[in-house]
Amino acid sequence: MSVLLIEAFYGGSHKQLMDLLQEELQDDCVLCTLPAKKWHWKARTAALYFMQTVPTSTNYRILFASSVLNLAELAALRPDLGKLKKVLYFHENQLVYPVQKCQERDFQYGYNQILSCLVADVVVFNSAFNMESFLTSIGKFMKLIPDHRPKDLEKIIRPKCQVLYFPVRFPDVSRFMPEHKLAHLEKVMGVRRNGDAHQLEARQKSGALMKTRDTHCESGLCEAQPGPCTTQQEGLPSPRTAPARGATSDVSESTNPCQEEDNQHLTFNLTNILSGRDCQQRPLHVAWPHRWEHDKDPETFFKVLLKLKEKDLPFHVSVLGEAFTEIPDIFSEAKKALGSSVLHWGYLPSKDDYFQALCMADVVISTAKHEFFGVAMVEAVYCGCYPLCPKALVYPEIFPAEYLYSTPEQLFKRLQNFCKRPDIVRKHLYKGETAGFSWAALGGKFRSLLAAEPREDL
Repeated sequence: MSVLLIEAFYGGSHKQLMDLLQEELQDDCVLCTLPAKKWHWKARTAALYFMQTVPTSTNYRILFASSVLNLAELAALRPDLGKLKKVLYFHENQLVYPVQKCQERDFQYGYNQILSCLVADVVVFNSAFNMESFLTSIGKFMKLIPDHRPKDLEKIIRPKCQVLYFPVRFPDVSRFMPEHKLAHLEKVMGVRRNGDAHQLEARQKSGALMKTRDTHCESGLCEAQPGPCTTQQEGLPSPRTAPARGATSDVSESTNPCQEEDNQHLTFNLTNILSGRDCQQRPLHVAWPHRWEHDKDPETFFKVLLKLKEKDLPFHVSVLGEAFTEIPDIFSEAKKALGSSVLHWGYLPSKDDYFQALCMADVVISTAKHEFFGVAMVEAVYCGCYPLCPKALVYPEIFPAEYLYSTPEQLFKRLQNFCKRPDIVRKHLYKGETAGFSWAALGGKFRSLLAAEPREDL
């Protein structure tokens, strides 16, 4: 157990990464987690909890944690852990989070992340956009301090930083693929056969475990896990060439009662679709697989869809992703207004159901104002969806230019054309290069990151 994995928010892409690392490291790691609920409290208090619950061991060499944890606090509270090589992984950063009102920004969250970077030995970001947006915002962020401000923090932190894309793994979705997507699947599988021989074996090992979510460690207790655990994804994407400056499905383990009524909605509707007209003649099927929160900008998405409906353009929509305690009003309003255009509405706990929904969709859309990688979009592309993303945030780093839009009006025009000619997207083969986001491409780098000896200077 030379690697200590700590995740203060064990859900969505945070959980997926920890599960993958645990599967790869097997009995050489111990995983300590807190459930993916009440994020703000986890960011504030997780270090104190882990001080008391992380077992002591002379075998630890590496501490790997996401940036939700205040690493500076934990290192101070547990000097034995402070002596390890400390790797901090940023799924997102709080310096550029799009708060609804300026006064709502809580200085402490970004400040904690800066402190954690100063204490860490290696700081890893899931995209170049994430890294540069964080580093270049430090100076402005620290100006919020009224006086006696620290200086040159970016210069201190930057040498520790590197980009290591999120390693995506996907299950075998061939059983869900409609006939017109088989060419896409053959293209993706061809890349896999050439680049990731491990992935077929991994699918065979974990396929039986896909249908329900893995609830391991959600009590917050720390356990050593010597055997492989379930991962919910397998092999895809590669970065676009990024300038020197690139989850989830973002979910927690909670279920919102506002979505429970739709648990059977997907299966019923997909069955009807599959038994209906020729797939090329069916209305365009749009997917939106994101958290039901303001930073994903559902208002823009639904405004565009309702404009399509006003023009009597045929389409279906599956609104996936998870809702939390506070659901933006636009969701209930849009569901009523969209009426029979809705195929599915709500979070899908079963990964089989989730990937089936993506495989049946034609287009996947992001309207996000806050995205540092976008696992859900990459998953959807793997499932043969045509992506439409903002020409901003991390998206130009991941997707070719033809899949980007600059304004909601541009998004509307693209969808209007697709509604009139859905065969355009159904015949389309994704033009991006995807192999660089797979574990085959990234696994060696993660192993190297987690293989160093402890620091000798402490």
